[in-house]
Parts: sequence; C-alpha cells; structure tokens
Amino acid sequence: MIRSEKTRQFIIEKTASLFNKKGYTGTYLSDLTNATGLTKGSIYGNFKDKNEVAIEAFRFNYKKSAKKMAQEIQKVERADQKLYAYFRFYKTEYPQFLKSGGCPILNTAIDSDDGNESLKNEVTKVLEYWKNSIVGIINQGIRNSELKEMNAENFAFKMIAMIEGSIMMMNILNNPNILLENIKCLENEIKELTIN
Repeated sequence: MIRSEKTRQFIIEKTASLFNKKGYTGTYLSDLTNATGLTKGSIYGNFKDKNEVAIEAFRFNYKKSAKKMAQEIQKVERADQKLYAYFRFYKTEYPQFLKSGGCPILNTAIDSDDGNESLKNEVTKVLEYWKNSIVGIINQGIRNSELKEMNAENFAFKMIAMIEGSIMMMNILNNPNILLENIKCLENEIKELTIN
C-alpha cells in the first residue's frame, strides 16, 4: 500500500467501531480526530467528507462479520447445514455484537433510512446479497431433495428480520436469550423442512 492507502485504512479501522456505536449523525469530526490522533486536514486529505468515512467504516464492519460467516458456511455441504451455520455464527458471535454496539447492518440501516441515500444504498446492497445467499442455499436444498418445497424468499426475509430484530432487542434489553430463543425457533423450522 502507498502511504495514503495506509492512512485511509488506519482511519477506517480506528473509526469503524465509533460509527457502529454512535451512528453517522452521532459521530462528529472531533470523534474521528480523537480516535485516530490525526488532524481534520489529514482525515479530509484522505476522504472527501465524513460520509465517505462512514461508508468505508460500514464496509469494514460488514466484511469482518461476513468473512467469519462465510467460513462457517463453507465447512458444510448440505443446505440445511448451511442454514444452521448462519445460526451457529450468531450464537457464537453475539457477545461481540453486544460489545461493539450491535450489528453494523441494522445500525447503519436505522441510521440511514431517513435521508442518507449513499449509506442506505450500501445497506440495501448488503441486505440484497444476504437475502440472495439464503435463497440460493434454500433453492439448492430443494433441488437436491435436502429441503421441502417452500417460498425461499419469504423464509430469507423472515430469517433476516428475526435475527436483526433479535440483535436489536438483545442490545437494548441486554438479554442474549432473546436472540438465542429466536434462533432456536428458526432452527426448529429448518428441522421441520429438512428431508433426511
């Protein structure tokens, strides 16, 4: 990496947790300078504005989680086991979500849904990708006679909504059982839909 790329990456890594905890509107330039130890000029010499830093911070936060999740999913072959891998990821990673202020997808979605179009577009892409990944797994499972016929898109939306909503409630109420119990419900539903 050339120097400016290293500096950009440094700024992203140092501010990613700030944006996840405080949101776009709650994160000020002074927060960015305090977190990085850099001047306003150094930050804006590497990013055109705070919004660009926020987008890159979201991408960084998302990719970190997505990489771990993908590793879990790639360990198994059957469609039902791939869906269980999603659940296993959230059951083991929820302490990190509590520590870091919640899921970056949910936090950024809430922060951007009322006007920050560029952040909203980033979240929309991630949610579409996540939904399409689940739909692909389910349809593969149906084709391979591993899962019963179902509306894959409806299940994907329900799965994402239950996980994201549970993470939000878990964080607000400081109660991991909300997430764990809802994951158990999803696991039971997959069990009912699995063809052995």
